[in-house]
Amino acid sequence: MKTNSSPTQFFRRSTLVLGVLTLPVVSFAQGLPTLENPSRGTGNGIMQTIRNYGYDIVLLVALLVVASMFIGVCYHAYGTYAEIHTGRKTWGQFGLTVAIGAVLLVIGIWLLTEATGIL
Repeated sequence: MKTNSSPTQFFRRSTLVLGVLTLPVVSFAQGLPTLENPSRGTGNGIMQTIRNYGYDIVLLVALLVVASMFIGVCYHAYGTYAEIHTGRKTWGQFGLTVAIGAVLLVIGIWLLTEATGIL
């Protein structure tokens, strides 16, 4: 059986093999940062470490919830401010919107702090 291997095919194959063999070396040589421990520490075993990472994830989700609440309050206050200039709302309604929004944010932050304290 006759094989048809040209120098170009040999060069391509050797480049591919060399690339695959040096791939792990390249990833170690880049100085990638190591994975940080969770905020509560690593714990005594793998389950405790996973639980601690879960706690950090819950804290991140709580932060996103509070941030979305803040954006919602700002959006509604901006809409009320825009309607003042068209005459549909008054400055008193704007102040009430901002005050109630601030109270809702404080309540939301307090509730999420209590919820993460349970964990």
